[in-house]
Amino acid sequence: MAELLDRSFMDFQVWDMPGQIDYLDGSFDMETIFTGVGGIVWVIDAQDNYMEPIRRVTDTILHLSELYPDIKYSVFVHKTDSLTEDYREDTIRDIMQKTSDELFDNGLENPPVSFHATSIYDNSIFEAFSKVMQAIVPQLPTYEALLDTVKATCRFEKVFLIDVMSKVYIATDTSPANMPAYELCSDYINAIMDLSDMYVYDRPQQRAPDARLKDIRTQTAESLVCCVRNHTLYLREINAFLALIGVSKEPKFVQEKAMVDFNVQTFQDTILQVFERS
Repeated sequence: MAELLDRSFMDFQVWDMPGQIDYLDGSFDMETIFTGVGGIVWVIDAQDNYMEPIRRVTDTILHLSELYPDIKYSVFVHKTDSLTEDYREDTIRDIMQKTSDELFDNGLENPPVSFHATSIYDNSIFEAFSKVMQAIVPQLPTYEALLDTVKATCRFEKVFLIDVMSKVYIATDTSPANMPAYELCSDYINAIMDLSDMYVYDRPQQRAPDARLKDIRTQTAESLVCCVRNHTLYLREINAFLALIGVSKEPKFVQEKAMVDFNVQTFQDTILQVFERS
């Protein structure tokens, strides 16, 4: 089954392939299935016996690594929410260790495999898919460098470049991961999307290159929310699909918003040029 995500910043397909079917069998056309694939996600049930899934994961990676070396692999350790904290960490560590050992024993060192604990009851699934997408975005270092600059000049605690429809962030600054900040942004987007039909507007097809408006706030949609768990959330639409969301604890953020607007506008102009050249 193939699902085309056509309202996303990135033009990509998600193929849902049942794990119990052996796609490496000769009866399947591997070239048709795996040519052009950027990443493979394998979901392992943390509450079930995971030895057989680990074997199938390692067999798949070993079989495809030579023919399709550019594929990135991710393992979602799913349904970890019902496990106790100690047992959850032990389970994730055991799956990582067994998979890595099996690949190493078969001669594959430092395989491109990442592991993520996921649950349907929080935003961890969106966080995990964000990491999957970042692994296949070739311009990621450029995006991160630009976001680092925005974070420093605007004094954000964390800043994300988010695909609004999917809530997957294609890039963030290079500071350590901050799951609570991402959860704030995800909830913020939900609220914005709930209101978007009420306040929708027609976007201009093309901005005149030399016609910067005096009030830059009128160029694209934006929003500012204060006092959300002691944070200020700043959203600026980048294009029809992407939004920049900054999380700040700066007490004078509202008073300095004009400076933030100018810096984010500069970021927007720059990253749109990067998109055009990509």
